[in-house]
Amino acid sequence: MNRFSVLPIADHVLENRLVVAPMASQTSTLDGKVTDKTLHHYANLAQSKAALVMVEYSFVALSGRSEPHQLGVHNNDCIEGITAIAKVIHQTGAKAGLQLTHCGGKAQLDVCPDLMAPSGITVPAYDRILPTPKMMSLNDILILKQQFVDAAKRVELAGFDFVELHCAHGYGLNQFLSPLTNQRDDQYGGCQRNRARLVVEIIKQIKLHTQLSIMVRVPGQDLYPQGLTQRQIVESCKYFIDAGVVILDVSSGIGGWNRPKERRGEGFLVEEAAYLKKAGLQACIIGVGGIETAAYIDMALENQWFDLAAVGRAILKGPKEFADSVMSVNSKALV
Repeated sequence: MNRFSVLPIADHVLENRLVVAPMASQTSTLDGKVTDKTLHHYANLAQSKAALVMVEYSFVALSGRSEPHQLGVHNNDCIEGITAIAKVIHQTGAKAGLQLTHCGGKAQLDVCPDLMAPSGITVPAYDRILPTPKMMSLNDILILKQQFVDAAKRVELAGFDFVELHCAHGYGLNQFLSPLTNQRDDQYGGCQRNRARLVVEIIKQIKLHTQLSIMVRVPGQDLYPQGLTQRQIVESCKYFIDAGVVILDVSSGIGGWNRPKERRGEGFLVEEAAYLKKAGLQACIIGVGGIETAAYIDMALENQWFDLAAVGRAILKGPKEFADSVMSVNSKALV
């Protein structure tokens, strides 16, 4: 197995083992709409020859926006723009996926004035001090669930192949999963099954109402005191897979996406992906974290650390150059 190996998954066939990781482009209008700059950005990324191109984290409601110029899928006015994104990705032969998010308690008040989270606990972040959110009521949770499902329906109408729930990097769904930020005493807290309940319910509803293949971006662990452990994320992933998830995209958790200070070199989050792969979960595993060379990707695939390699900055720096250096059969790699 190497980076050129074909991967059948759900109703799709990925022509190689490369994924363009979802990366915020900050190219949208202030109300989350696609611009010409957004379309050019994704047309460019799709030149990487990756089999799957993921569209950046996109808010499902204005109450869940993380930053200005973030892409939105929060109402039907967004469908035309994201349809155009799917088309420019498909024109290269790649599959298209879009990542859905809600900030929960992770945003500044000037962007999201009414922060809500599973518990009234300030979300820790490596790079800033966040305001304290209010605790969500059961009705708030019901509304949030419907916002994710409605957004997924728009993703399907726009012609995407995959939809991904962003449950990592400290955003809203990660806050529900983590015992650090979820200290509820109702059906959405108290044990890992309950903390995973909202995500499971969203997955089931998306599967019921769309034909999309469902991905979840999970934290391999929170890497934070009292946060999600590797054992707890394995347990959560089993619930997600039973509900209908076909790909687990393994990244970082509470605190954010930044590289852990003690980790160096290529593939700095791959050990978390390898842990889930070794756990025998019945889903494809994406590894991520500073991956940039053909040699590393082929070595990791051969060692069964993951099934798919997500590449971000190395592609963003130059998609065509990446295609020439990594996705050419003449590129240097382990044999």
